[in-house]
Amino acid sequence: MVNQLKNALLAGLGSAAYTYEKASKVIDEMVVKGKLTLEEGKELSQELKKNITEKGEKIRPVTKDDIADILESTNFATKDEIIDIKNRLAKLEEKLL
Repeated sequence: MVNQLKNALLAGLGSAAYTYEKASKVIDEMVVKGKLTLEEGKELSQELKKNITEKGEKIRPVTKDDIADILESTNFATKDEIIDIKNRLAKLEEKLL
């Protein structure tokens, strides 16, 4: 489960980087085609970079406590609960045999 959360976070960061790269390419292409001036292209690129940086600053690292809270709120069975259920099931199976 922790790996899945880590992968989701990394995917989010990757998509942000990919989005920035794509947007930069589009801006460069528009400058080349003459739809934007070089100055406008630089301005748009800087604004995009600033927006991504600001959003990145608002994101804080996920702590173990955060993950524990998320898992608790999802109502998943704990390892101890699963072991308890297995033990109870084994006892019931023994009674049947």
